[in-house]
Amino acid sequence: MSMRRPARRPGLERDTGGVRSQRVRLFRSDLLEHMTMISPRSFALIWAVLIPFIAWMGWGAVDAGTWIGLVLLGLLTWSIFEYAMHRFIFHWELRSELGRWWTFVIHGNHHHDPNDSHRSLMPPIVSVTWGGAIWAALVLLARQPGSVVFLGFIIGYVTYDGIHYACHQLPVRGPLMRKLRRHHLRHHFGRQEGNYAITAIFWDRVFGSHLSSKASSSIRARD
Repeated sequence: MSMRRPARRPGLERDTGGVRSQRVRLFRSDLLEHMTMISPRSFALIWAVLIPFIAWMGWGAVDAGTWIGLVLLGLLTWSIFEYAMHRFIFHWELRSELGRWWTFVIHGNHHHDPNDSHRSLMPPIVSVTWGGAIWAALVLLARQPGSVVFLGFIIGYVTYDGIHYACHQLPVRGPLMRKLRRHHLRHHFGRQEGNYAITAIFWDRVFGSHLSSKASSSIRARD
């Protein structure tokens, strides 16, 4: 599937009123537009508060060994969710104008301008809202131990978004981060779709969506 920018639609023009003239404007409403962005500092502050709170809510639910196991289960669940979300929702090819606009708002704008530092992280209107819904579902299914599973899930999410931000915005260091960055940039600049995983990149090999260096020889990475 290819990520194509939809036909021009009201609210889908570049913002020329601010300092950064290249930012794609998604909504006419300034409030809605603001809600599509988040700074790294705000991202760090939000999750520095919420993660300890989630851990506290699950504290004492089970013995230490089971607690660690449930956190690992949450991490594994996130890694599969991350892959499926990116491949099947973010890159869902819809035919209608409204559908193409919707996919552009949730992810296509990032492919159109991958270097926008305020759209390399998921805005809290999405992450906190959907995270809260998933947390509630887990607690409903498993009571207090559900909070422990969710702790692992949300740690996986924060790790994913942090790595994603670093891949686009930071001069990465170390062999692991360089490998993750190369893997993700092949998704953006390769000749075909693939490399949907950001953190657990082995899922691309498991599900047959790994892009080799040959398949993505047009990459414009700055390693």
